[in-house]
Amino acid sequence: MGETITFWVLAVVSVGAALGMVFNRKAVYSALMLGTVMLCLAVLYAVQDAPFLAAVQIIVYTGAIMMLFLFTLMLVGVDSSDSFVETLKGQRFWAIIAAVGFSVLIILAVGNAIFAPEAGLAAATQQGGYIRSIALQLFTKYVFPFEITSALLITAALGAMVLAHRERVTQKATQKDLSRARFQGDRPSPLPGPGTYARNNAIDMPALLPDGSVAESSVNRYIARYDVEHDRLPDNPKLAEAIKHTAEEGTAPTEAEQDAESNEVTK
Repeated sequence: MGETITFWVLAVVSVGAALGMVFNRKAVYSALMLGTVMLCLAVLYAVQDAPFLAAVQIIVYTGAIMMLFLFTLMLVGVDSSDSFVETLKGQRFWAIIAAVGFSVLIILAVGNAIFAPEAGLAAATQQGGYIRSIALQLFTKYVFPFEITSALLITAALGAMVLAHRERVTQKATQKDLSRARFQGDRPSPLPGPGTYARNNAIDMPALLPDGSVAESSVNRYIARYDVEHDRLPDNPKLAEAIKHTAEEGTAPTEAEQDAESNEVTK
């Protein structure tokens, strides 16, 4: 009875998290939803008397694979805008072919699970325990899908490095060059940190200058963009104006991004 209740509760949670992962527009939220699905699967494995699979699910997938996804998000950036210019010609066609093939595999897997006769846990683990049975199945019958999965993970890691790579068109500035440019500019002092001379020691409160005005350079652009999009501006008109100005500057593309986009269109 307890196993049945656990299954139906976790089934609802895992399916809801899977749908949230697919339909959520925020990449970070999708990664967290995927972690929820993996944890639910680990609990289901533990309920089915498979502690080894539950431990592998948590250590390998929830730990290593999720760290890979989050590391990719950190490299690419959560605020990077998607480009509508296709850098690889024909990628939509092959994406449709891959989606159709994946749908066929899902249908075959579900049909096999429904219509195939049940083997039972005892028959599946009769060759010396479930760990030895998993190893035999993994490295004999399913060795090709296992290697394909490894290749996909390596491809994901390489894709993360390619997406995070930026071509350097100029020579890297040295510490001497940075110091010289800093003292020749209009601000030789460091940028004010959030909360400096403010009433709140928090990152969502910008710094105040000695005359009481808001230092726009200390306004966090991610929080400013969030406050503007969700209409959560403060009552202080000066602070609200500084947040709006920072949000507008954060959404506007830089000259380097405009040059990169024009080069893609030219290609």
